[in-house]
Parts: sequence; C-alpha cells; structure tokens
Amino acid sequence: MADQDPNVKPAAPDQGAETEEKPKSGKRFIAMAVVLLLALGAGYWYWRGTFSEETDDAQVDGDIYQISSRIPGQVTAVYVQDNKPVNKGDLLLEIDPKDLQVALEQAQAQLANAQASYQQATVNVPIASVTTSTQLSNSGTDVRASQSGVEQARQQADAAAARVEQAKANAVKAIKDVERYTPLVEKDVISRQQFDAAVASATAANASVLEAEKSFVAQQSAISQAQQKLEQARNQAAESAKNGPQQVSVERARAAAAMAQVKQAQAQVDNALNNLSYTRVYSPVSGIVNKKNVDIGANLSAGQNLLNIVPLENLWVTANFKETQLKQMHRCQEVKLKVDALGNREFSGRVSQIGGATGSRLSLFPPENATGNYVKVVQRIPVRIDFTNLAQENGDHALRPGYSVTPEVSIKGAGDNKDSQTCGGTAQADNSR
Repeated sequence: MADQDPNVKPAAPDQGAETEEKPKSGKRFIAMAVVLLLALGAGYWYWRGTFSEETDDAQVDGDIYQISSRIPGQVTAVYVQDNKPVNKGDLLLEIDPKDLQVALEQAQAQLANAQASYQQATVNVPIASVTTSTQLSNSGTDVRASQSGVEQARQQADAAAARVEQAKANAVKAIKDVERYTPLVEKDVISRQQFDAAVASATAANASVLEAEKSFVAQQSAISQAQQKLEQARNQAAESAKNGPQQVSVERARAAAAMAQVKQAQAQVDNALNNLSYTRVYSPVSGIVNKKNVDIGANLSAGQNLLNIVPLENLWVTANFKETQLKQMHRCQEVKLKVDALGNREFSGRVSQIGGATGSRLSLFPPENATGNYVKVVQRIPVRIDFTNLAQENGDHALRPGYSVTPEVSIKGAGDNKDSQTCGGTAQADNSR
C-alpha cells in the first residue's frame, strides 16, 4: 500500500448531507409533539365529555330578604346605610310609637271593662241556680198545699151536705109536730103556747135547711177554687221545672259571651302590643343592606318596602343545563364550581335538585308548539347545586348572589347507583329525577 503524502490534507466530510439530516429530525420531533398534544387533548376532551358535564349558564343564588313596614307611621330614626353589613337582630329603624301607645291604652281599658262584665256574669250564674232551685221547691210546696186545700174543701163540703140532711130531718120533724099539734090546739088539748112553739121550731128548721144548703153550695165553690189553685200551682211548678234550667243556661250563656268579649278585648290588646313592637324594625338575618329607600321623617304605609338584605352565607348555585346533559346527572353528584368574578376561584358543591320543568315552560309566555312551523330547540333545565364547604371556602364572604359560575359536574359512575345515593353521609332516595 502506497504511503500518503504528509503534505496532502485529508478530504473534508460532506456538509450538505449533515444539513439535510438536521431538518428532518427537527420536523419529526415537532410532528411527534403535535401528535402527542392532539392525543392528550383528545383524551382530555373525551374524559371531560364522558365523565363530566359543565355549563356557563349558571349563577350564584340566594334568598333576598325584603324588609317592609308592617304598620303605617313616621320614621324617627334610621341606623343603617346602603351596602353596609348588618348582623341578625340589629336595629334597622324606628317608627313614631305615640299613636300606637294611645291605641294600646284604649285596648287595655276595654279589656278591664270586659273583665268586670265577666265577673258580674259569673256571679249571676250561681244566683240563678239557687233562685231556680228555690222556685222549684216553692212550687212543689204550693202544689202540695193546694192539694191539701182541695181535700179540706171536699171534707167541708161533705160536712155541709151532712148538715143539710140533718136540717132537712129536723124540718120534717118540726112540720109533722105542727101537723099533730093543730087538731090538738083546736080542741084545747094543748096550750096555744106549745103550738106556737112547734110552729116556730118548724120555721127555724126550714131556715136551717136553707142555711145548710147555702153552706153546701159555698163549700162546692170552695172546692172549685181549691182545684183552680191546685191547677195553677201545678202549672207554676211545671213552668219552673221547664224555665229554671233555661234561666241558668241563659246566665251561663251570658257568662260565656262575657268571656268571649274578654278574649276579644285581650286580642285587641295583643294586637296593639304587636303594633307597638313593630315600631322597631330589626334585621332577620346577617348580610348586606341593599336598595335602602327610607330616611328620617318619611311617612310609611303598611307593607311599604324599606330595604333589602342580601345574606352572604345561605347561598347556592342555579345552573341551567341543556336537557341533553341530564342523561347521567342526578342528585348528590360532586361539582367543581369556578366563579368568574373571583378569578376562577374554585368551590366544591353537590347536585341538590333537578328542576321540575324547563325554563321556557316556566316563562311568562310559554311557547305553543302546536301552532305554526315547529323548530326543535334544545331546552335548559335549572339544577340546584349546594355548596358543601362554604364556611371554609368563603370565609371572606366574597361570594355574591348573581355572580357567574362555571360548574363542572362529575358524572363518573353515574349509572351504577341512580335510585339511591349516599348524600352527605345519609342514604336518600333520588326523587328529583
């Protein structure tokens, strides 16, 4: 093999081939990266589309308490300002109580009068009872006395009849004596004096008969009078027996009516006390004052809205999902909540309720699909989502009703246990689907 000339330089490598290989390897890396990103993106979207549902049509919701006046009157003091926090039980404003104090005093006077009438009515009840009992007793005594009077009159009439018979017998004897003495006096067998005595005895006997008959007639009249008194006594006894309990019932009814008047007067006093207490308006909850439209000196009417209080603790989310998203959604599913106003700050929640009708059906003018040309539109159903850890996650009370929220409902394994879900540690039947 021939020796190489040391003065001759070795041939340089082909640089064009190297420059061709470098672009090819860079393009391959970029393509692989793009394919990987596409695969990751497809996997991510597949995961989210398969195991979660989300919507941007959701807002923080809560109870807005409208504070109104329960009585008419003039405002004398206001202790709150708009958009300022208040605590439960704080005094919000005061209304002039003078007129209501006068009404209370008048109601208390009527109550005292009603109580006095009731006391009088309750005293009359035992008095009527005793009077009725006495009347019944006296009526029985009168009946018995009248019966005795009738018996006595009958006995006296019998005695008078016997005296009539006796007088008639004496008169018959006296007349016969005169008849026997007449021929004897004519023959001077007896003296004229004896004959005159016999005639006088006959005349007296006849007079005794008349007297006895008149006495008998008088005794008959006495019997009739005694029977009338007996009938009258019996009628009075029957009337007393019938009307006596009714009189007691009447007095008891009067007492009951008096008690009803007492209760009515007491109700007026209670109403006056309530109205007087309504002159001081307190906050029913803790929250933020909003839309305050009352100032000192304002004349209020009953039911007039004074201000709103927005609570910051009892909050939830109302999310309007498409009906096509509800196939695997049910109660107690976990939810991630991102609040736009707080820089997508996340909160935890749980599906609580699924609405009973679509928003269009609950609108003021629901659509009538039976008329005109029908175009199918995907409807939305309101879903309530409750916060599960609001005390810790919203310790600064940053959430406000109306904030836009993006909820992401985890529906992984949704079809395994639809009928009964363990929600908050308690097994509850899914009655909202």
